Amino acid sequence: MHPVIAKTFGGLSTSYYVRHLIFGLAFPIFLLIMLSQSQGSHPLHFPMLLMMVVNTLLYPYSRFVYESVVNFMLGENVFFVSALLMLGVKLASMMVCWVFAIFVAPIGLAYLYFHHSRVSG
Repeated sequence: MHPVIAKTFGGLSTSYYVRHLIFGLAFPIFLLIMLSQSQGSHPLHFPMLLMMVVNTLLYPYSRFVYESVVNFMLGENVFFVSALLMLGVKLASMMVCWVFAIFVAPIGLAYLYFHHSRVSG
C-alpha cells in the first residue's frame, strides 16, 4: 500500500472506522427507503447515488474531525442532560457530519497524514 494512503485512509483504527461506517450507512438507507415510499416517481440519479456512497465512506473521517473538535473544546467536562435531548443532539450531529463529509473529511485525512508522518519519521 502506498505510504500516503496508509497514513491517511489507514490512519483510523479498523474498529473505529467500521463502527462509524455502520452508523453512516443509516442515512443512505433511510434516504433510499423514503425515496421508494414517496408518492410519484422520483428516480435515483447516478450523481445522487455517487454522493451517498462517497459521503458514507468518508463519514468516519468527518466524525473523527467532529469528535476531535468537541473533545478539544469540552475537555474532560461532564454534562448531565436528558437522555432524549442527548440522543437528539447526537443524531443531529451525525446527520451534519454525514451530509458534509465530503467537505470535512479532508481535514481529518490531512491531520491523520501529518500525525502518522510525524510519528513514523
